[in-house]
Amino acid sequence: MQRSKSIQTDVLIIGAGVAGLSAAIKLAMKRPDLDILVITKTNKQTSNTSWAQGGIASVWDFSVDGYDKHIEDTLIAGDGLCDPEVVSIVVQEGHERVVELIEWGARFDKEEDGDYNLGMEGGHSEYRILHYKDITGWEVQRSLNEKVKEYKNVKVVEHYFALDIITQHHKGQNITRLNPDIKCFGAYVFNNETEDIDTILARTTVMCTGGAGQIYKNTTNPVIATGDGIAMVYRAKGRAANMEFVQFHPTALFQNTGENPDFLISEAVRGLGAILKTPDNKEFMHKYDERLSLAPRDIVARAIDNEMKISGSDHMCLDCRHLDHEEFLEHFPNIYEKCKSVGIDPFTDLIPVVPACHYICGGILVDADGRSSIDQLYAAGECTCSGLHGANRLASNSLLEGLVYGHRVALDIAKSIDAIDMVEDIPDWDAEGTTEPKEMVLITQSWKELKDLMSYYVGIVRTNVRLNRAAKRLFLLYEETEQLYSKTKISPQLCELRNLITNAYLVTKGAEMRRESRGLHYNTDYPEHFDYLEMTYL
Repeated sequence: MQRSKSIQTDVLIIGAGVAGLSAAIKLAMKRPDLDILVITKTNKQTSNTSWAQGGIASVWDFSVDGYDKHIEDTLIAGDGLCDPEVVSIVVQEGHERVVELIEWGARFDKEEDGDYNLGMEGGHSEYRILHYKDITGWEVQRSLNEKVKEYKNVKVVEHYFALDIITQHHKGQNITRLNPDIKCFGAYVFNNETEDIDTILARTTVMCTGGAGQIYKNTTNPVIATGDGIAMVYRAKGRAANMEFVQFHPTALFQNTGENPDFLISEAVRGLGAILKTPDNKEFMHKYDERLSLAPRDIVARAIDNEMKISGSDHMCLDCRHLDHEEFLEHFPNIYEKCKSVGIDPFTDLIPVVPACHYICGGILVDADGRSSIDQLYAAGECTCSGLHGANRLASNSLLEGLVYGHRVALDIAKSIDAIDMVEDIPDWDAEGTTEPKEMVLITQSWKELKDLMSYYVGIVRTNVRLNRAAKRLFLLYEETEQLYSKTKISPQLCELRNLITNAYLVTKGAEMRRESRGLHYNTDYPEHFDYLEMTYL
């Protein structure tokens, strides 16, 4: 039987990316009297944040740019589903948060005169992307990891996998989505090193677990992006919204090797002037949008998908041959080295690219302070639906959202936590009657089936028939996996599969509910766009 011990902390933060660590640092600054525990299922440098290439979108050169322009660009990309108040908050507060990040040690590329080298990406009307070569996320993660070490009341624990959040359900109460007062008391957590299941009790919990890109066969997300937080909150009867809006990055490197994740060719490459072309060297974006290769991601991804279907090709191409070689090497050293390692020279060859799942615009429904529908549970970052991204995320707004919401969550917790008591009468995790898993192949094969059905039936372009078929297949996978879960000992692989199936269901269900085409959701049975349709609540 898997053992359990009980741990108490004032604040439990699940996830150690930009949102989680920002919240921990800001809360530690504001309330040094609180014990703050941050858990991550891998290590401190491995998060969705670390994989962000392009940069952070923030108004910087106020002589040509302004908050109003960034707000407008975000609203246009979001295709009518952004919350204007949230967009205004993130854009206007974002500048100060980025300034703080720089003060904490984050390094962004500069010109010879000392001014920041600002990049351009799709959907932006001005150069406003701060970046560190082509590994901005890695640099942001590094600086936050260093900063959090300064606070004695923050403990970051690695290799701790959250299984479920604890609510009144675990005290024997019947909880449904209609209950107005569901409360979170912490989480059950699997210790990867000891294989014990611990009960972490907290007065307040913050979910910062990132996205769910691994539901698709082609994704730029790391293997840890299994939608754990979204699934945990949904199982606890919390509200999720807009899960059908899955952003496919238009330009992942096409290799046909089964590599997971796919290597991302940053949008900043197109911002530098790279041009999308067919494999026979013909431009095509003029047929789809006047902004050409710098149109928003939903438009570019659908354009590439359509060109692939028209031609029968398994990829399109990115032409960088005309770009300044020194500037390309300075900004994109890792992209250059990756291409060279697979026999592609960006200065003489077209780079083969294909769309890949990149970002979930929906998630745990939160308000402007990061409060979820479950009391004492906050959420921030990609696992949330805050209203910032609407139907399509504007490039490089994700790290900005994590910084702003981490800050706002911390401020709200600092004000409210003193009125919350610790709940102690929580039972340990019950593993009675379970046995060691005998066939890991059942898990790996189900994961493969899930990725295939989502890629073929709930991809960039959808139909009612495909969605219906996906829903039926998902139910079978759900039943099989739940049966396995009820009989075998807990393992991260099995729990991640459960979480992926839940996220795939939410994406499919949201897509079935949205009977229109808008932003990242395109259904050929409903090609029209209706202005009255708002969120899909799940």
